Amino acid sequence: MKTSSLFAILNLLVVGIGLNLTGLAAPSAAQTVGGSGLPVPRFVSLASSEVNMRAGPGRRYPIRWVYLRKGLPLKVEAEFDIWRKVRDADGETGWIHGSLLSGRRTVEIRGTIRGLHQKPHPASALKLRAEPGVIGELVECRGRWCQVRIAGKKGWIERDGLWGVLETD
Repeated sequence: MKTSSLFAILNLLVVGIGLNLTGLAAPSAAQTVGGSGLPVPRFVSLASSEVNMRAGPGRRYPIRWVYLRKGLPLKVEAEFDIWRKVRDADGETGWIHGSLLSGRRTVEIRGTIRGLHQKPHPASALKLRAEPGVIGELVECRGRWCQVRIAGKKGWIERDGLWGVLETD
């Protein structure tokens, strides 16, 4: 076997293993169960006020981002051991140690100032207005509406104004 052929085979093996570790081997819109026994994809939030996002699943990988906002929602897209591959609201992806993530569901207001209504209907009375970037606790979703708690007040908001919910929520 020629050296270049051997190199090509080894390269394919390394790429294949890498794809398998990051969950990219079989992309699918449907949820699967990760190594943790939890569904993937799913949303989580930051459990700490300072969290490093790394380029790969381990401390030896370089830090890509440092998040300084406890409760920030992130989408888990893959799992490897205790590491979670996540995506933030701006589309940045990287790996975060699972101990720095919480199952507490939060959402981030996106786009423009959004009204939180008393009932899940646009004609319902407004309870408060929230600016983009505000983080609230997800209470429940019904159809295209989700109930959110912000600053101790609950209200309904259309899900398209939120980052942190799946179509199945």
